[in-house]
Amino acid sequence: MSANPTFIAAPARRPIRELPDELISQIAAGEVVERPASVVRELLDNALDAGAREITLRLSAGGVRLIAVEDDGLGLPREELPLALRRHATSKIASLGDLETVGTMGFRGEALAAINAIAELSVLSRFAGADGAFALDGRTGELRPVARAQGTTVEVRELFFATPARRKFLKTDATELAHCIEAVRRHALARPEVGFSIWHEGRLVEQWRAAASRDQRLADTLGDDFVARSVAVDRQGGPVRVTGRAGIPDAARSRPDQQFFYVNGRFVRDKVLAHAVRSAYEDVLHGQRQPIYALYLEIDPARVDVNVHPTKIEVRFRDGREVHQAVRHAIEDALAAPRAGEQTALPAEPFFKPRPASAAWSQPAMHFGAPQGLGDAAAMWPAGRREAPADPGAYGTSSARFAAEPPAAFGTAGAIPAAAGAAASPTSASASASASALAAAAVPADSDSEAEAWPLGRALAQLQGIYILAENSQGLVIVDMHAAHERIVYERLKNQIEGASIASQPLLIPATFAATPQEVATAEACAAVLPSLGLEITPFSPRTLAVRAVPGTLADGDPVELARSVLAELANHDASTVVQRAQNELLSTMACHGAVRANRKLTQEEMNALLRQMEATERSDQCNHGRPTWRQVSVRELDALFMRGR
Repeated sequence: MSANPTFIAAPARRPIRELPDELISQIAAGEVVERPASVVRELLDNALDAGAREITLRLSAGGVRLIAVEDDGLGLPREELPLALRRHATSKIASLGDLETVGTMGFRGEALAAINAIAELSVLSRFAGADGAFALDGRTGELRPVARAQGTTVEVRELFFATPARRKFLKTDATELAHCIEAVRRHALARPEVGFSIWHEGRLVEQWRAAASRDQRLADTLGDDFVARSVAVDRQGGPVRVTGRAGIPDAARSRPDQQFFYVNGRFVRDKVLAHAVRSAYEDVLHGQRQPIYALYLEIDPARVDVNVHPTKIEVRFRDGREVHQAVRHAIEDALAAPRAGEQTALPAEPFFKPRPASAAWSQPAMHFGAPQGLGDAAAMWPAGRREAPADPGAYGTSSARFAAEPPAAFGTAGAIPAAAGAAASPTSASASASASALAAAAVPADSDSEAEAWPLGRALAQLQGIYILAENSQGLVIVDMHAAHERIVYERLKNQIEGASIASQPLLIPATFAATPQEVATAEACAAVLPSLGLEITPFSPRTLAVRAVPGTLADGDPVELARSVLAELANHDASTVVQRAQNELLSTMACHGAVRANRKLTQEEMNALLRQMEATERSDQCNHGRPTWRQVSVRELDALFMRGR
């Protein structure tokens, strides 16, 4: 016997009606107020908009029992106090034009009303020039005179008392307190001229006095180490200016807990900005390490929309690419300069005794070569030849695919000096001539003091065929010779290949795959960009794409997976960024093969030439994979190892 069919009863119809104001405010509070830190953020915004120069935050039970924000700002007139607690009442904007060019921290006019709907709120304020202060009870609307200096105090008690379900989602008091402190820290980093104090249960837990400069506030808030291990950023790119500090690669952390980005003074989290920063660190950051930074972007308010989310932590740019490029280039420029010249430690007496003047050595004015001399390798390639030699040796098989001629840096500038003797392979007349020219151009050091002034110092010895030991004014410098030369070769290749395309390898049988509508749209929109990546992807049918060519160096890989990953990148990011990243990855591989290998015995002249090149090469402090290329050991550290002076 068949079972009776199951019928679903139609839901009873409810009439459409307006929601009560209190329920509307509670719904809005669900978007604005997530935890006590959300309330702190909103109240700090109001205090800063009022022109406060000293702000005090008092908390109890991590902000659940009490949040009180006191400021010395302009204050509120008596007649405007009741309006302040009404929904969509604000002094920040009055028209659509104001909204499109908003320059204040707050502007929506809903925070106080939302907070008042889920907590016990009171406002005490004395307007500038007024005879006295008044207090407003958010529940009853009672207005009474009180004693207070100019400014405003907002007290929020028993957060979420009206919505107990939300209260159950809160963490421990210690965790909520940490979130509140972080909310204040974010404001403090943007306003060094304002002093902030945080009290919890009657105890001062954090204080940042008004600072004379942004760097001072960064040091006070994030620690002296943050400033010491970061570089200044200041670049104007069209209508966008980027300032602040970006951490050096060595300061990267496992978690993104020291990343602060501000747009016109407002802390934001934005995918465009985050991707721009990550792109700038691609060449110098190791693995999945997270950079540290505090960056400040200034832009015409009309070119950015801050009315994206009730929390005001998200923004939308009118020209995302313009902002992306400005941020990326600002950080790249700041990180490019080698840091070998910076005084990372206090000057100390040289650890090694000065050599007599008669023993002064010559500084070869040349570029260091790879094993067997990349100059020799370059000389073996006839001009215009595109394929690599039968035995690629130290240079990758894909090296010649990118340019009609061998890189110039590996010709006349790439040979090992004549002083290297048998270390160089004299198989090429041009290489020998190059070495002779370099030897003739060698410039002797005038004195030991001049040698000591070189940031990476003078070479002393080679350790285990891997490291170069050098002496500078601070003590001992240890250089990973392969990693250092790898970066030098890589930067040369990037400069020479700039603007060129990646050579492609046609497939005998095109690889077809079922594509999503987005992949098809991206392939069609980026048809002019794909060839520069060595790819040819064309529609095979309305829902199928065909991969007809791939980069020559990746001919043995999976063409479908390659096509999908490239199309995904192009869909999410700027095409020029994807092209440059792909080129750089290939050049990095080539540079790794072209760099001097471990266990290669170097002469002192070769070691010193490598040090001089490091000092002149951008990003030479890290290899292509983000690992450090050199380390400084100060005399004080050496003394400590041997307990000298104790």
